[in-house]
Amino acid sequence: MSSHLTADDLQPVAGGGLLHRRLLLKSGLMLATAAATGSVGVAPANASEDLASPSWMRMPGAPFSAYGNPSKHEARVMRAIGANKDLPGNGVSWTPLESLEGMITPSGLHFERHHNGVPEIGPAQHRLVVHGMVRQPLMFAVNDLLRYPMRSHLIFIECGGNSNAGWHEEPIQRPVGSFHGLISCSEWSGVPLAVLLDQAGIDPKATWVIAEGADAVVMNVSLPLAKLMDDAIVALYQNGERIRPENGYPMRLIIPGFEGVTNVKWLRRLQITDQPVMARNETAKYTELLPNGRARQFTFGIDAKSVITTPSPFQKMFGPNIYEIKGLAWSGRGRIAKVEVSADGGKSWAEAALQDPVLPRCFTRFRMPWSWDGSPAILKSRATDETGYVQPERDVLIKERGRNGYFHYNAIAAWSIDEDGAVSHVYA
Repeated sequence: MSSHLTADDLQPVAGGGLLHRRLLLKSGLMLATAAATGSVGVAPANASEDLASPSWMRMPGAPFSAYGNPSKHEARVMRAIGANKDLPGNGVSWTPLESLEGMITPSGLHFERHHNGVPEIGPAQHRLVVHGMVRQPLMFAVNDLLRYPMRSHLIFIECGGNSNAGWHEEPIQRPVGSFHGLISCSEWSGVPLAVLLDQAGIDPKATWVIAEGADAVVMNVSLPLAKLMDDAIVALYQNGERIRPENGYPMRLIIPGFEGVTNVKWLRRLQITDQPVMARNETAKYTELLPNGRARQFTFGIDAKSVITTPSPFQKMFGPNIYEIKGLAWSGRGRIAKVEVSADGGKSWAEAALQDPVLPRCFTRFRMPWSWDGSPAILKSRATDETGYVQPERDVLIKERGRNGYFHYNAIAAWSIDEDGAVSHVYA
């Protein structure tokens, strides 16, 4: 395709200056950036290095390292932490979505949710027990599982409490990762759970599995047997290396499309049964009282959702120019079918470009060219998945769910941009 821009190419396809997504396919198009680093193509005023022969080209570099680390210049890219001051092992850490690209979250930036700290588990002593309504109870050491054929899933995991500040009466002002960042996307590799359950021999009357972790809280949840037999794995690897302690070492349960609490870390026990255990995290938590008086329980699946990561709160625009709006979309129901973007608060929408590959239950990166004229604007994104489910507006979600809940917030987020280029979270 030609990289030459025509007047038609720069003609808005929706209100607020949104341009056609085909512009992103034109190799010669230079887009400005909405990140807070200044304008593209302009050298910093205080540049002191000789660009023809900088200092790092005049001396030998550092030696090999046994395990690679990020550049010291990227030290600001880290998780934000929210922990109980009296019990520092109880809390969360958020993935800095606004600082990342592509679809894979580095293992060291994967979000965390711990109830009583990260256990230090010796893999030689750890065991996974499968028991209950089975023909033959089984016990697996880590080395036993490493001998089985493995399967990999490239999927997101989202905490059911992600984005819960959206239920607040006033819009919270935080970087997007510290608001929506209880979600990450990794490649998880491990043993298909169906293989282990088939080996144990499931009683035909069984319908549930109680999964339990080896942390100090002894985290446990009830899960539908049919889903675990479908695509769940006992994961031993994350992003090609053994799972890190905070993500469940030496093994964790991975259930594609199900909310984070069900993906039990430090997995130690699977009890096959015919009824749920009604644990704390499926009664007192992760259950919502609806306006009609009924309770929404055992939600499990994650609904379609999207968020614009650039420009987003605590970033800044640098004057009228052509910018790239970009963000992430995901759905526990399957693939993302489309993402629409609005620059006028939802009055009009234009379809964004989806970056390949578009995989089921995985992050999908979307991009949209935007000609910002410097006037106030409100940006939104709206995801639709392959089942036809459409991400709702906030007022629609509140009408459906009421205000008694705390979990499973997936409403459209709105970012306001003022004349100075400052970005803030608004309800619109």
